[in-house]
Amino acid sequence: MRLPNAKFLIAGALIVGGICYLMFSGINRSMVYYYTLTELSEQSRTLAGQGVRISGFVRPGTIDRAKNGSRVQFDVYEKSTNREIPVVYAGIIPDTFKDNAEVVVEGIYDPSSPTFTANTLLAKCPSKYEAMGDQHPDDVPVK
Repeated sequence: MRLPNAKFLIAGALIVGGICYLMFSGINRSMVYYYTLTELSEQSRTLAGQGVRISGFVRPGTIDRAKNGSRVQFDVYEKSTNREIPVVYAGIIPDTFKDNAEVVVEGIYDPSSPTFTANTLLAKCPSKYEAMGDQHPDDVPVK
């Protein structure tokens, strides 16, 4: 009777091991680091031709939307160093995209090009959606 129990234990261990492998390999692939503009300039040679995510803020006054509304050009800058990079994006523009919005753009980095061509644009929600802290919802004045 020991032999059938051993088969089930081995099969169960293989199934659990396979599930764990798939789970952790999926997590590692979905976790993508984003670079600040300083990190991007420091690692420009190693990141050339690779897909990267860049984090920064939309420089006020630089948003230039196309007439059809699906293409936008703007500058992303880093507040601490004032570095900036022009970005071109074609696609659905988030509602929260505006001047000084914190954004993450994703695309293939080409250090020889002065403009970063993004295929993904993510804009952080404005502060009005952040947690209220110690305030109770009934204590917040209605506008």
